[in-house]
Amino acid sequence: MGFEKLLDQVGGFGLFQVRNVFLLALPRLIMPMQFLLPIFMAAVPAHRCALPGTSANFSHQDAWLEGYLPQEPDGTLSSCLRFTHPQAPHNTTLQGEGQSPGELQGEPSTVPCPQGWEYDRSEFSSTITTEWDLVCERRGLNRITSTLFFAGVLVGAVAFGYLSDRFGRRRLLLVSYVGTLVMGLASAASVSYVMFVITRTLTGAALSGFTIIVITLEMEWLDVEHRTVAGVLSSSFWSGGVMLLALVGYLIRDWRWLLVAVTLPCVPGIVCLWWVPESARWLLTQGRVEEARRYLLCCAKLNGRPVGEDSLSLETLSKVAAGEKVVRRPSYLDLLRTPRLRHISLCCVVVWFAVNFAYYGLTLNVSGLGLNVYLTQLLFGAVELPAKLLVYLSVRYAGRRLTQAGTLLGTALTLGGRLLLSSEMASWSTALEVIGKGCSESSFTTVYLFTTELYPTVLRQTGLGLTALMGRLGGSLAPLATLLDGVWLPLPKLTYGGIALLGACTALLLPETRRAQLPETIQDVERKSAPSNLQEEEIPMKQVHD
Repeated sequence: MGFEKLLDQVGGFGLFQVRNVFLLALPRLIMPMQFLLPIFMAAVPAHRCALPGTSANFSHQDAWLEGYLPQEPDGTLSSCLRFTHPQAPHNTTLQGEGQSPGELQGEPSTVPCPQGWEYDRSEFSSTITTEWDLVCERRGLNRITSTLFFAGVLVGAVAFGYLSDRFGRRRLLLVSYVGTLVMGLASAASVSYVMFVITRTLTGAALSGFTIIVITLEMEWLDVEHRTVAGVLSSSFWSGGVMLLALVGYLIRDWRWLLVAVTLPCVPGIVCLWWVPESARWLLTQGRVEEARRYLLCCAKLNGRPVGEDSLSLETLSKVAAGEKVVRRPSYLDLLRTPRLRHISLCCVVVWFAVNFAYYGLTLNVSGLGLNVYLTQLLFGAVELPAKLLVYLSVRYAGRRLTQAGTLLGTALTLGGRLLLSSEMASWSTALEVIGKGCSESSFTTVYLFTTELYPTVLRQTGLGLTALMGRLGGSLAPLATLLDGVWLPLPKLTYGGIALLGACTALLLPETRRAQLPETIQDVERKSAPSNLQEEEIPMKQVHD
């Protein structure tokens, strides 16, 4: 008897699984609020050099400001330079309308803002940009905060993937909650830029536990038929978090209190862990039969399934555990030891990199749509809901592989389409941006479900850790790619679209998992068949001597 048959007896989808999905909804709400927080926390308001004897009011004194601030080629006043000596207002036009500054003789000298900057605080009362003057020549430091945050997520994914296969999903989820709470509050109390960067990086490392543990805890309690609907339902909480961030950001305009507001939900999450079950699949692979039996009986009770003592006796479960028990510790090298698992792992890392790179490249850049930042964020969250419905239908009828490739291809095409539109076609550009956001979210929803079904139970968390590592590498590089506009203005979008296209092609190389049982061992993956049809031989993992 395999675990799938045990799950059929206690109920593969019922009140127990529904309760599990909703208990694990809170991490899904917390993740987007933390991951997308830089949209508000690191926003760059309008700014100019601080000038003696002036207020920060940007609505008047334009003529007076022209005596202090040079003009950019587009006619706007410089945000990063001021004249060394104040000029008469008629001189600030640089005495030559229609001429470029390089053609003028006797151009007044300029210097970087010696007294700092003044900011327009009508939209944000405080951001990390205004806190530490992360503008002009320090603009890169603003992007680095997001890059290092995702670098923390990258490192954490490796650690949580391995440790949760070693010590259990539930225990490591508690570590993730506590780490996020402590580091999030420490970030809000930062007294320097360096302290903020360090604590945000550690917050990212703690949050990575949510990204790979939650989906596994859900999937390992679900039967084949209901994995898709449960996966799409649980991912809809992410979209709820995206829209909730727009509301919280609108109500709280100070970055410190905003950070506190999105961190405190970890407290009820820690409380909810009391009712979150450990994975019975994992417990059986570890030979912890009595604990697995307790959770299976609880599942049967909540699902209203009468279960006899014989069917869930310790002897029966011990036989199941004997076929699934892992006497050797999982290793990341095990993902590369066998041909089929190696092929899956290499393809998955490319797909995950592309999904994250394109998603965060689109999501963290909310400018250029003609809407304020709050409405844009709300729109981006709202478009994800119908996208998830399309994902549900697509993965169910077209399969995981074609859905993954199609959504990444749609992302690439919309990004490429925007490059072909002129600046006058703003409405078309907005429509393509929104469609691209929907496609990128669809690819994100699919990749979690797809990857979970590709890896065996004994290496599922380890596999998700590896793929999440590469995904977060893509996420960490996405903010830096926006700096490529200094080389060539369309280059960032061209880069995002090109990587998405590469991911779409790679996804076609993965095996289809629609209507397939979750593999339990490496042997199941290599033989391309269900666990119940396999003989007892096993492809060995790395031997560990205790």
